[in-house]
Amino acid sequence: MKDNVPKTRAFAKHLRKDLPNAEYKLWQGLRGRQLAGQHFRRQHPIGPYVTDFTCVKERLVVEVDGFGHVTEEKKLRDEKWTEYLQAQEWRVIRFNNLDVFEDVENVLEAIAGHLSTATEAERING
Repeated sequence: MKDNVPKTRAFAKHLRKDLPNAEYKLWQGLRGRQLAGQHFRRQHPIGPYVTDFTCVKERLVVEVDGFGHVTEEKKLRDEKWTEYLQAQEWRVIRFNNLDVFEDVENVLEAIAGHLSTATEAERING
């Protein structure tokens, strides 16, 4: 699969300007090294894909799936996307919009649990 880096970067930049509500809400807890002191990027391009949130140091990708991810076609595309990232040695975790809207603190705790650099206190207290 050939990467179209300039096109992907331009698309990522466009997405950063117009985050969906659930992603915006989660970003408020990830930005500025608030979670375990780790730096997260939003709408970060990796190969031909643009990830919702990425912690490069931890090689962790966090995806927030909207309601459009429930169709079989989209599920298959998500699986292909995840397989590509895992082949590049990225770990991928997914949440749905409802998780973020109803309990963003629990989502942040779950993400912190995937960070090897977080101390136990940071995992608990965010």
